[in-house]
Amino acid sequence: VKNHMWIFVNCLIVNPTFDSQTKETMTLQAKNFGSKCTLPEKFINSVSKSGIIESVLSWAKFKAQTQLQKTCSGKKQNKLKGVPKLEDANDAGTKNSLDCTLILTEGDSAKSLAVSGLGVVGRDKYGVFPLRGKLLNVREATHKQILENAEINNIIKIVGLQYKKKYETMDDLRSLRYGRLMIMTDQDQDGSHIKGLIINFIHTNWPSLLKLPFLEEFITPIIKASKGKEDVSFYSLPEFEEWKKDKDNWHTYKIKYYKGLGTSTSKEAKEYFSDMKRHRILFKYGGDEDDKHILMAFSKKLVDSRKEWLTNWMSDCKRRAELGLPEDYLYTKTTRVVSYKDFINKELVLFSNMDNERSIPSLVDGLKPGSRKVLFTCLKRNDKREIKVAQLAGSVAEHSAYHHGEVSLMSTIINLAQNYVGSNNLNLLQPIGQFGTRLQGGKDAASPRYIFTMMSPLTRLIFHPHDDPLLKYLKDDNQKIEPVWYIPVIPMILVNGASGIGTGWMTKIPNYNPR
Repeated sequence: VKNHMWIFVNCLIVNPTFDSQTKETMTLQAKNFGSKCTLPEKFINSVSKSGIIESVLSWAKFKAQTQLQKTCSGKKQNKLKGVPKLEDANDAGTKNSLDCTLILTEGDSAKSLAVSGLGVVGRDKYGVFPLRGKLLNVREATHKQILENAEINNIIKIVGLQYKKKYETMDDLRSLRYGRLMIMTDQDQDGSHIKGLIINFIHTNWPSLLKLPFLEEFITPIIKASKGKEDVSFYSLPEFEEWKKDKDNWHTYKIKYYKGLGTSTSKEAKEYFSDMKRHRILFKYGGDEDDKHILMAFSKKLVDSRKEWLTNWMSDCKRRAELGLPEDYLYTKTTRVVSYKDFINKELVLFSNMDNERSIPSLVDGLKPGSRKVLFTCLKRNDKREIKVAQLAGSVAEHSAYHHGEVSLMSTIINLAQNYVGSNNLNLLQPIGQFGTRLQGGKDAASPRYIFTMMSPLTRLIFHPHDDPLLKYLKDDNQKIEPVWYIPVIPMILVNGASGIGTGWMTKIPNYNPR
């Protein structure tokens, strides 16, 4: 503010004192001035309307953009150093860079699959770089967050992108190290979210790039049905369900579910890359509607729009089920091009819906899916002796088809067992060891390797065994897992409370005394 403003003060001070003969700095305390300065409201209003605030904000934004441009922008160069885990294409940054494709993979296991595939297509035109988890949502991120985000800065450096530069023609693409960006993620909802975050990253900084044939995805099968020499691949669950309906002898096929790219073998990777035409899907810009949908999905300001979008999708799913129609899915056998609008309405919406299911507890039993999986496993094991939390987490993953890291499962088990003031009124598991205190909200629990747990005596009385036959159990990978929800004899959502933030919705219910 000081750099953009001069203040001239004309005043009379009784017996002023100064720090030197030049009288540049007055040392007299304000209480001894002999008068008070009260600024009228009219003066305050005139200063606020002077444009000083806009000027300062504009300068701050310009300074941050300049810093980003100077620090984070890439450039076209043949050899790139200092980017760990990058498998650079031989032609990247050369005169043939327009024909090069950078494959962004979801983690190191997916990178191994892509590298196996490079044995088929060669390393001249294809590079591989693994992402560590989910990309930052840059739309509302601060410049500090972007500057400190190694993942984003590495992508910019590898591709050779420059902030503030517009890429509007194919000639503009020639200035990049790679002419295309291919996203290769697991074919699950979290993989869809990663694709969406990469689209959002490009759209926020270089929207014109989405209008060019720059961004594409690499899809792999979710399910394979095999019988003898016959192999049938399915790229969505609804497609598999339709095939089952039409195939009377489907149960004679060997069904294999692919939970992640790491499930595929090196031989299968080579098969995928041999048939690039089938697995390579181009994202095609379809006009202003695409821009609106990307904004709606990722802007924090458009929460109400996301709510409406999800509500409409749920209503449509319900209507299709009532009419006996199959689920609407994105990838068919002939799909080669996908618009951004269709990707958001048919694929990203599945993540947003699952995010709500995962984050917001059920009204019936007060449990989230992770907690329900833990309860299901404990009821199934019916242990009479205590078990280590780390061992129980492994057992839950085995019995309930849990597809994420076991660290989050251990955290869920600890939360279910906590009984300090302010946590659970009725803990479903027993805390045998240090399960945390209210001083740090339970985060000071001991390592899962050192603490034990087992089912609380009250748990089977609350979730009565006579209700078990009434429950609707889910199936995953041809395995019977936990029910949609349990039926407690008292409303556990009120007893232990609930909190969760999903997409478009959130909930916060306090604990109530069960007595």
